[in-house]
Amino acid sequence: MQKDFETLFYEADDHYLESSDLQSLRQGAVTLKERLKIYQSLRDKEIPIFQTIANSLVEAFPDENMQRLEQALQHWMSVMRYGAMAMLLNNPDYFRHRLLEWLTDVIHAQEMVEIETHIFENLIQGLEEILTMEQMVILTPFLKQAKITLLETKPESETLKVGA
Repeated sequence: MQKDFETLFYEADDHYLESSDLQSLRQGAVTLKERLKIYQSLRDKEIPIFQTIANSLVEAFPDENMQRLEQALQHWMSVMRYGAMAMLLNNPDYFRHRLLEWLTDVIHAQEMVEIETHIFENLIQGLEEILTMEQMVILTPFLKQAKITLLETKPESETLKVGA
């Protein structure tokens, strides 16, 4: 979103915005307003969402080391915080560069994919309870980006071992 606004303002350096550009700006402002609502909901409901997830983790993985479960929860709290900011900015690159690139290796190196997948699935359920369907449509691309990057993609080091 920020880049979209910047581009429009930059292009209008020496002239007024065209009608189509003004319409894009209006639409961007409407979308930004909705993104702000989603961001605020995520911020305000973070503790109840993750408390529910923590409870389900303890039930699903009773023999797992508590520190590993807490670490996995912290990963996904970070995913939500950075994902919420990326959603607000409408900038998937922000999300990828700030968090997903390094966190993928951590999750796979510590063999936490099963735990992290459980958190992701419960997170989606929790979000569907607090957000409208329209809001989920706005947030889902960022959640999908996190799922694909963190839970489905193997780090290059593992890929190289398989191919060697």
